[in-house]
Amino acid sequence: MMRTFIISLAALAVFGCGEKSQSQADARVSGDVPPYKGAHDPYVVKGWTPGNKTEWDTQMRARAQVQNESVKIGN
Repeated sequence: MMRTFIISLAALAVFGCGEKSQSQADARVSGDVPPYKGAHDPYVVKGWTPGNKTEWDTQMRARAQVQNESVKIGN
């Protein structure tokens, strides 16, 4: 019983310390692309197309107002 426990613990110590790759090749969007050009997934706002900077700025302002505590409490 104790031997099995020790072997299991040793296996976890050896195999449980893995790390995912963090290279730029694995990134969805590289860092040199402006954020308004980089979204190509199904979770973007309906009607927005990648590269539309004006709509991106409008959406960012609207999201910031949703998180603004002064607007939430009515001041």
